[in-house]
Amino acid sequence: MEATLAGVMGAVFGSFLNVVAYRLPRRESIVKPRSRCTSCGAPVRPYDNVPILSWLALRGHCRTCAAPISPRYPLVEAATALLCAAAVLAHTRAASITLSVALILVLVPAALIDLEYRIIPNKLTAAGALLALALGTALDPAGEPGRLIAGAAAGGFLLAAALAYPGGMGMGDVKLAGVMGLFLGAAVASAMLIALLSGVLVGTAILARKGAASGRKTKVPFGPFLALGGIVAVFAGQPLVHWYLHSFVH
Repeated sequence: MEATLAGVMGAVFGSFLNVVAYRLPRRESIVKPRSRCTSCGAPVRPYDNVPILSWLALRGHCRTCAAPISPRYPLVEAATALLCAAAVLAHTRAASITLSVALILVLVPAALIDLEYRIIPNKLTAAGALLALALGTALDPAGEPGRLIAGAAAGGFLLAAALAYPGGMGMGDVKLAGVMGLFLGAAVASAMLIALLSGVLVGTAILARKGAASGRKTKVPFGPFLALGGIVAVFAGQPLVHWYLHSFVH
C-alpha cells in the first residue's frame, strides 16, 4: 500500500519535475503561470495534466494545436513513480525512506537540466541542501553529523578535481556531490565510485568511436553520472559500503 501511494505521488512529483527541468534553466517561475503548451501557449487543462495517462489519451499531441508533446514527459513521470515506489520497498526506516525519495526528486531534474544545458542551477542544489538538512535534522538528528561530513567530503573531492583540471568539472557538479552527501551519508562514497566509473566508461566509448583528437573535444556533462551514482546508492549504497569495509579494511 505504501509503495503504491509512493508511486502515485512520484508520478505527480514527476510532472512537477518536468516543469522544473523546463523552466529553471530559462529563469522562469516554476510556480506560475500554470502549465501551457510550448508550441501554441495554450494553458493545459486540468484533465489534460494527469501524469502519464493524459499523454496517452492525447496520443502525445496538444489538444489545442495538435503539436507533438515530447515523450520525455510521461517517461520522467513513470521513472520518478517507479523510483519512489522502489525506495519505499528498499528501506524500512522513515528517515531513510524520506531522505531517499527527496534525493530522487533532486537528482531527476539535475540530470535532465545538465543533459540539455550543461548546467546544474544553483537554485536546485541550494534547495536540495536545505531540504536534506531539514529532513535529516528532523527525522534522524543523530546521523546528521555524519551526513554533514559526507557532504563536505564528496563536495571537497570533486572541488579538488575541478581545481586540478579546470574545465573538466563544473562547480555545479561539486555542489551536487555535496548535496548527495547530505542525503546519503557514508553511502555517498559508493555513489561517487559509480559516477566516476560510468563516466570513464562513457568517455572511453566516445574516444573509441571518435578517435582521441575528436573525442577529447566532446563535452559530456557529469551531472547525469552523479545522478546515476546517487540512484544506485539509494538502493545499494549501504551494502556496498559494508562490503568494502569488510573486504578491504581490517
